[in-house]
Amino acid sequence: MTTPEAAPATAHSAASPGMSAAETAALARGGRTSFIGYVLRLAARFPFLFIAGRLYGAEALGRFAYATMVVELVAMFATLGLKRGLAEDMASRPGHEAHALYDALLVSLVAGLFGTVLLVALPEIVFPNADIGGLDRFFPLIIVAIVASDISLAGLAFRHDIAATVRARSLIEPWVLSLAALGLAFSAWAPDGLIIAYLLSMLAAAAASLLPAVRNFGSAAGWRPDPARMWALARRNVPLAGADIAEWGARRIDIFILGRFASPEIVGIYYIAQQIASLPQRLKSSFDPILAPVLATNLAAGRNGKAAIHIRQVSFWVGAAQIGVVLALGMTGEAGMGLFGPVFATGALVLAVLLTVELLAAQAAVAESALIYVARNANLAWSLTGIAVQVALSLVLVPLYGGVGAAASLAASALLLSIGKSRLLAKRLAHPVAGWRLSMLVAGVPAFAAGFAVQQAPEPFQLTIGLFIILGVFGGIIWRWGFKGADRLLFSRSLRSQEFPASPEAAAMAQVEAANPAKTGA
Repeated sequence: MTTPEAAPATAHSAASPGMSAAETAALARGGRTSFIGYVLRLAARFPFLFIAGRLYGAEALGRFAYATMVVELVAMFATLGLKRGLAEDMASRPGHEAHALYDALLVSLVAGLFGTVLLVALPEIVFPNADIGGLDRFFPLIIVAIVASDISLAGLAFRHDIAATVRARSLIEPWVLSLAALGLAFSAWAPDGLIIAYLLSMLAAAAASLLPAVRNFGSAAGWRPDPARMWALARRNVPLAGADIAEWGARRIDIFILGRFASPEIVGIYYIAQQIASLPQRLKSSFDPILAPVLATNLAAGRNGKAAIHIRQVSFWVGAAQIGVVLALGMTGEAGMGLFGPVFATGALVLAVLLTVELLAAQAAVAESALIYVARNANLAWSLTGIAVQVALSLVLVPLYGGVGAAASLAASALLLSIGKSRLLAKRLAHPVAGWRLSMLVAGVPAFAAGFAVQQAPEPFQLTIGLFIILGVFGGIIWRWGFKGADRLLFSRSLRSQEFPASPEAAAMAQVEAANPAKTGA
């Protein structure tokens, strides 16, 4: 793919309105399917956090959080950016998508094995300041399963099979984790119960990812390992891998630094707050599987204007959903944290700051979905800058303020990246990409007022009826005055975009293209 970093973009004729409408419908369908998966994952995630907090305690949870952070970081390295880069490789090899999938699987598994050997040889990296025993030394072997699952699901997403991701990540993985943790808590393996439960959940998710991938792509007749081609694939995706690691690291390095300055109990409290706060972030992740192939296809054809429409549309969907969830979770934060044990209620302020992070980071996260194709090196530079800012602030604030300092450092970095990456993408595409609208504020103010009223009620009321009051106020107003035309495709069962008028973004872009079609995609 020719990117603006390599050469100036050439002019392309505009894609047909039908194509744009069909792609918007595909984004809505894929996002809605993944959102259902998000709800299912949420339904399973809370039982796990409750089980871990109540039956295992903050210290065991902190140890679990650190160990899984390390193996997931190495797994992220091993995927070499192909969780998102695979869509581009498949788009450039029409008719040979199966070959692209098996190339990606092989090169990622080789990289994963290197990381696994390192951690097995040095288990203290995974379990610092703790006795190594039982399954601890061999825990890193799960990296291979994580890598295989990630690449398989990325390949299936290119063919718009989002249901496989929902099954593996939102049904099988979290429910196996929760049920295994519950059963092991009352067994002789209770000291390692969380670790064993994690192993079982990842193995189950890997099986649920690999089997449909093999069925969908077949045996790839004629495919042979080609070291030169795989080396080129890995080298081409280095900037994307760096961006993936930087984005992932920004959400984990806070735990790493906190773990060096605070006790496992403090880490466990922070981990619970982080898991709750990450729920809005998963709203954006719901669109990742379908957004990547849609953007890759449009950008490969030079249809930058169409890509900008989709970015703004998804940004609005994500932002509107996140504000409602953030307000509901944040206004009932102390009651929500207290569910996992009295000691966890002290993390309510940390939760509030981390929820703010999700709002600040949303725009940058969606913008990066396109930047990885049109400005890989610049995107990586911004990501590394964000990490540097976060680390510098964390080293100052964490020793002084503990978990609140770690969360505040992450918030400052998220704000910087949101502004920087959005402006970079708008410049590269020559079209606006921001998805924020005034209607979000119009809906947010009454919802905040409702949340303040809910806070005066007893905690059981806050966590049952109160949550839904806040969400209902925000959702009702944003639906009535915020969702216009094609915006409502996200909730349309028919998903026939021609039944809806254009959204504000699509209508404005259509006028621009009609007035000057030669510059579309410039």
